[in-house]
Amino acid sequence: MFQLRYNTTEAWLSAVLGGFDSFLLDHAANERKASAMAMTFVVRYPDKDAIHDPMIHLAREELTHFHRVFRLCRDRGLRFSGDQKDPYVNGMIKRIRRGQGHEFLDRLVMAGVVEARGCERFGLLADALEEPELKAFYTELAGSEARHAEIFVELAQIYFSPEEVQARLAFFLDVDAELVDALPPRAALH
Repeated sequence: MFQLRYNTTEAWLSAVLGGFDSFLLDHAANERKASAMAMTFVVRYPDKDAIHDPMIHLAREELTHFHRVFRLCRDRGLRFSGDQKDPYVNGMIKRIRRGQGHEFLDRLVMAGVVEARGCERFGLLADALEEPELKAFYTELAGSEARHAEIFVELAQIYFSPEEVQARLAFFLDVDAELVDALPPRAALH
């Protein structure tokens, strides 16, 4: 998998561990949104046959993750509320170019970078957790996010040249680093 250009700070991990219930609610929302986003690729790009099976599989996997986090929330007596805006993801989306070809490439690559950030953060969290079941769950999720990051970039390489994909990957890795550095740590995935 490609390397992120900015490492998450200990301050983020402290915020998450100090507000773990809030983190779980945010995590659940992110898994649900990731599932919906994968299905949006299928609907938005019906002519891109190579993405359909992988995106449907990814949507189902993300929905399974949502269900597992939902159960953790339920077991802790947590209740969902309306979605909160995610400043990181929204900041990434604002950098997507418009126009069918450009937008398709940017959405794929951006999604790969977002998944890579999730991989890094779930891995940090898994290392810090003491409860064996939670540690195992977040270790598993880190591996899943790594696979998802690779899938998005591999799908982009089907439709675009290696140079185009690498250029946009470099761009979104820079945007990711800029956003993660600028956003205050909070008990949320991003």
